[in-house]
Amino acid sequence: MQSFDFTPLYRTLVGFDRVADMIDEAAKIDPASQGYPPYNIEQTDEDAYRIELAIAGFTEDDLNIEVREGVLVVRGNKPPIEDERQFLHRGIAERAFERRFQLADYVVVQNAGLENGLLRIDLKRELPEAMKPRTIKIDRVVNRGRKLVTGKKAN
Repeated sequence: MQSFDFTPLYRTLVGFDRVADMIDEAAKIDPASQGYPPYNIEQTDEDAYRIELAIAGFTEDDLNIEVREGVLVVRGNKPPIEDERQFLHRGIAERAFERRFQLADYVVVQNAGLENGLLRIDLKRELPEAMKPRTIKIDRVVNRGRKLVTGKKAN
């Protein structure tokens, strides 16, 4: 794997430490783990999204979902199998995993559920009231022959 030095980038990005950290994190991703577990991301409404991860064989106790500094982290850790089963073919990967999703600003996790081997995580973008678009009413100002003098007292 090729390694990159982002030191010059840090010198030119003043106040954008989070951007540089995101680039560092992206560079550290292990390409071998990128395919497991498989997942879908869908838009369910204008400001709502759902992430589905295929995690056959995992229970709620085997999973940990955490949001920290704008990153959703889903971890799965299956305890080792205690019995002496002898597999002829083992195609269900029950290995430990960690999957990270960078969340956009104002996106929050609404809920999570596990059903039929699919972990569903619902997300919603909740803009603060000050960030929402609003329409400004234009008042009609009529000046019918009145003189407007500023800074002088009327006699």
